[in-house]
Amino acid sequence: MNKGEFIDRLSDTANLTKKEARHLLDSVLDLISDSLQHGEDVKLVGFGKFGVRARKASSRINPQTKKPIQVDAKVVPLFKPGKELKRLVEKNLKVTEKGVARK
Repeated sequence: MNKGEFIDRLSDTANLTKKEARHLLDSVLDLISDSLQHGEDVKLVGFGKFGVRARKASSRINPQTKKPIQVDAKVVPLFKPGKELKRLVEKNLKVTEKGVARK
């Protein structure tokens, strides 16, 4: 599902116009982004936790040139799913040889 499809479903589910649904989604994403930019976690009980993690500097190998390169330390966003979300996904999907399929 892409952002446009998400907005369509949100407008239908919440009985909003598409403009209102787009504004609502953009506002929620902005709030999450702003919180992460300030180093704050966003915890949505049952759904999951958005946070940031520091990655250490490391040395890697460039696969094209086979030469070592230095990767700088950085801060990256992360999402940790909550128990309820994990349970729902596990209940409705199964692992196959080709990946994931509906049950």
